[in-house]
Amino acid sequence: MKLSIIIVNYNVTRLLKNCLLSIQKYTEGEDYEVIVIDNASTDDSWGDLIPEFPKVRFISSEHNDGFAIANNKAVKTATGEYILLLNPDTELEGFYMKDILDFADSKQDFGCLGIMMHDAEGNFLPESKRSVPDMFNSFEKLFTNFKRSNSKSYYRSDIDEHAVAEVDVVTGAFLLIKKEVYEKAGGLDESYFMYGEDIDLCYTLLRNGYKNYYYGKASLLHHKGESTVKDEVYLERFYGAMQIFIDKYYKESRPMQYSFLKAGLKLRHKIEKIKLK
Repeated sequence: MKLSIIIVNYNVTRLLKNCLLSIQKYTEGEDYEVIVIDNASTDDSWGDLIPEFPKVRFISSEHNDGFAIANNKAVKTATGEYILLLNPDTELEGFYMKDILDFADSKQDFGCLGIMMHDAEGNFLPESKRSVPDMFNSFEKLFTNFKRSNSKSYYRSDIDEHAVAEVDVVTGAFLLIKKEVYEKAGGLDESYFMYGEDIDLCYTLLRNGYKNYYYGKASLLHHKGESTVKDEVYLERFYGAMQIFIDKYYKESRPMQYSFLKAGLKLRHKIEKIKLK
């Protein structure tokens, strides 16, 4: 088996159905499997999809232990040479799966790959291609609308949306990686409940000598925000994930940057909480 597509579902049956239909349409003829793991949805309507998609393997979790744990659990059952982590609120938009797999096969030290994402209005999503967070680009992201047009920017604005290039970080909404490499890297760090685990995995790959790629010739519709409630729980998880990352990679080795980033995250989190009121 060449490819295992892993989808973690939580209360987004309508979006999941559209995602599965897009896979069915655009991967016809490819050697692949689809594994959907439901993360203890409170809405059990996802079960209605089982007879509609008989070739999809559905797994039901008893508890919602988070995005990382669910993906790692599903990957253990996968038989593909490559793993594609795919969000349920996304839709494939072309017959590009063979092209990206051929591209991955052609690269030595291949780490992972992401593609160009846009929202339902056609707006490009800059998280498609990113740098590893540091003191400078994190300030840019957290507190300004200024985007530097060079390789140090958080969102790699120096790389054209349709380009193919090496990058530090791609998004877990569409992340292609060899299963062997995923396992060697330890999978997604289960310290993260949601958010940040994709950055951590990409950075782990870089630190172990692998190369990550942005493949802008392929596009993905991401219904960003439709599956996420922006409340205090969301804020705690998002900023908590960023705190886990800087604790892991900055606290001991770069204490000055760590102090700056910690203060910046705390301030931005406070600002976002005020906005909710």
